[in-house]
Amino acid sequence: MVVVVPRLGRNAATPVAPRAAVPATLTGLHTGAAVAYAGRADSVVAFGLAQRGTPYFYAGVSPITGFDCSGFILYTFARFRVPVPHSTALLISVGQPVARAEAQPGDIVVFTGTATTSTTPGHAGIVVSARGEVPLRFVHASSSRREPFVKVNQVEGSDYERRFMQVRRVLVPGTASQAVARPRPVATLHSATAVAALPVRNVPVTTAKPAIAPPAVLAIRKTPAVAVAKRKTAAPVTKKKSGAVHSSIPKKKTTVAARARPARKPSPKAAPTKRH
Repeated sequence: MVVVVPRLGRNAATPVAPRAAVPATLTGLHTGAAVAYAGRADSVVAFGLAQRGTPYFYAGVSPITGFDCSGFILYTFARFRVPVPHSTALLISVGQPVARAEAQPGDIVVFTGTATTSTTPGHAGIVVSARGEVPLRFVHASSSRREPFVKVNQVEGSDYERRFMQVRRVLVPGTASQAVARPRPVATLHSATAVAALPVRNVPVTTAKPAIAPPAVLAIRKTPAVAVAKRKTAAPVTKKKSGAVHSSIPKKKTTVAARARPARKPSPKAAPTKRH
């Protein structure tokens, strides 16, 4: 006798592994965004400090040729895909305004021009000091005659305190997470409808040869020798123009010596002798 015993647990449900938790930087939570912002601000400051010593160059945006103040800020933030204008007059309007006491690394500090009567933006830099730290230090591309290159200066106790205008914040929490969490659309890759093939019309091709074949060598018309001899022995033709007759025969050229030779004057005739 054969006894068939069913296997135990054959119809038991298969356990499903729990889904992995989504990182906070991808969900846009405040904690993850704050961590991403802090790391990004430190990276911006470190990259800006690495450009110290680069010479000042008007309208420059590269460490190879040099920087001006707004070109240095443009180059530094472009490294982290943060768009800022290449104009100090426009930097006063980017981001969000913050109090001077709340300035933190990665903020943009804007100053007026060097003239004592200037009231418009003329210079800018990137804050490198910690929040609430005094003095407020910043890295910038200086155009001074003594040190025209990228360096670090402070606001308090310098002429920059008189020229101080505003602090602008372009790195806000959540900007880095949004850039990472942006998915690429893949649902429409395989949903395209197939295009029907167009009908093809077969056209017969004839290979018949032409009825009259072109000659292999073209005939050349030759001029009789008698006509050529007559052309050579023909007399020169004279042309009449404005009442004068001109001959086609070339005239004899007068040499330079003959033209330079003075003409002989006729000898004076003897006066007739009167007879008395």
